[in-house]
Amino acid sequence: MNDLKKIARKWFDAFNAHDIEMLLALYDDQAEHYSPKLKVHQPETNGLIKGKHALRDWWTDAFKRLPQLSYELLQLTADGEQIFMEYTRHTPGETDLRVGEVLIIRNEKIIASRVYHS
Repeated sequence: MNDLKKIARKWFDAFNAHDIEMLLALYDDQAEHYSPKLKVHQPETNGLIKGKHALRDWWTDAFKRLPQLSYELLQLTADGEQIFMEYTRHTPGETDLRVGEVLIIRNEKIIASRVYHS
């Protein structure tokens, strides 16, 4: 479980640095990602994208739209191949958003992630 927390901490470091290459290095080539924000900004996806190319496009767009976007880690809970990350999303001009996200990790790569928020 310690390895899962290390991967999650690397994820936060990469995300907060807006380092897309470092983020992508944590993911399997065929990884899937679900987010309610995808439904809003890319409705054709119905909230689900697949593969590193789609992840790259999503994060590139997000960091361009929200150049000061950052996440504040609140808690990590690991169990087997999954880690639940609880964090606060900070974006100047917007109300802070409490977020839950599950990463499923196999062979030290994220194979799936799912974001939860209201």
